[in-house]
Amino acid sequence: MQVAPSRSGDWWISPAIPTIANCVLAVLWLFSALGGWGDTAFCGEGEGYDPGCGAGFQDAVRLSAPVAALAAAIAVTAWSLPGVRRRPDRLDALLTVAAFVWVFAEGMLFIGGYLAKP
Repeated sequence: MQVAPSRSGDWWISPAIPTIANCVLAVLWLFSALGGWGDTAFCGEGEGYDPGCGAGFQDAVRLSAPVAALAAAIAVTAWSLPGVRRRPDRLDALLTVAAFVWVFAEGMLFIGGYLAKP
């Protein structure tokens, strides 16, 4: 029987939880930035659409895209490197950092959309 490596704390959280959180945050960013959710939420749709607001929101997308790419890279790296994947503390730390970076990218979209809003 194989025993999982010990962790520094008394409790254990499955790496599936922060992985799922990262995936959900990635999908939220994709739908908000590229899927039109953010543009519609801040700038309207149909006849009420404000093109100036849309341009401002696209600037926010361009600014948050590198941050989102960094978050994705951190999460993928955490699972790709055997030295990290086999050490639960390191895996948890990197996946947690990636989740916070996703939240930062979402915050950039929100603030950018709020500032672009007429």
